[in-house]
Amino acid sequence: MATEPILTAFDVPVVQRRRFADSSLWSDYWALTKPEVNFLIVVTTFAGFYLADGPGQDFPFLRSINAVLGTLLVASGTGTLNQYIERRFDAQMRRTARRPLAAGRLQPSAVLWFGIALSAAGSIYLALAVNLLSSVLAVATLLSYLFFYTPLKRKTPLCTLVGAFPGAMPPLIGWAAASGKLTFEAWTLYALLFLWQFPHFMAIAWMYREDYDRAGYLVLPQDGSARAGFVNWQTLFPLLALVPLSLLPALAGVSGASSTFYWIGALLLSLGFLYYGLQFVRNKSGSAARRLLAASIIYLPLLFVLTVLPRG
Repeated sequence: MATEPILTAFDVPVVQRRRFADSSLWSDYWALTKPEVNFLIVVTTFAGFYLADGPGQDFPFLRSINAVLGTLLVASGTGTLNQYIERRFDAQMRRTARRPLAAGRLQPSAVLWFGIALSAAGSIYLALAVNLLSSVLAVATLLSYLFFYTPLKRKTPLCTLVGAFPGAMPPLIGWAAASGKLTFEAWTLYALLFLWQFPHFMAIAWMYREDYDRAGYLVLPQDGSARAGFVNWQTLFPLLALVPLSLLPALAGVSGASSTFYWIGALLLSLGFLYYGLQFVRNKSGSAARRLLAASIIYLPLLFVLTVLPRG
């Protein structure tokens, strides 16, 4: 037919189609690891390691890379396995329906083994290349996240509290990787990350509350007035506590945090974070929630960077 030459002119060569399929497959597996979350994990893990190493020493650069890489592998495996567990529910939410597994682009068995491989590789790598304590903390994070926090999301709004415990682990893993122990200074970093998660997640939960309701998640109370009160408490109390707590690393003697630069920077960041939290509580709109979410994403890495920079 006369149309055949025209159609064949638009055919994509087999090699090009294969390359496109391969790149799409790689991007899907990359997406499973939740790289946007892993950025914050890298920052907080490295900060914990750097601060635990202490001033006046030659910085063990290779050991720090090993610590961050091992933690990153376990975190990637945790994110992958979480998507495997929640694949049916992710498919019901607009926010997550396009994820590789929820959208049906990857097979559940392949995702399961990919998550197991990443988690096992990361925990073994930490044990062999860093130390046993960092590996134990990473494995404890994975298990508590998958077997406590994940199922509780469908049972009670208190899941946020439960999930905050494993969610705050990265600086502890970094500190343990550098020093082989956990000190009071390490727990001050843990407390900062623990409290930060509440306003961060409340912004997400409010933005996607209809999605969560549709998929049967109980991350917020079902009753309207109870829901509003719950969001207020879970947002304001942690933010108010973060203002003095952000200064605790300086009082606890965390290296670098005792400088005037840190005091001023930490106070301004915490007050700014609190401002957006107050705006969200006063006006629970989608735009206010998005601004609070953006503030949380800016606040955390900058605060941890402040603890590190003055030391140099």
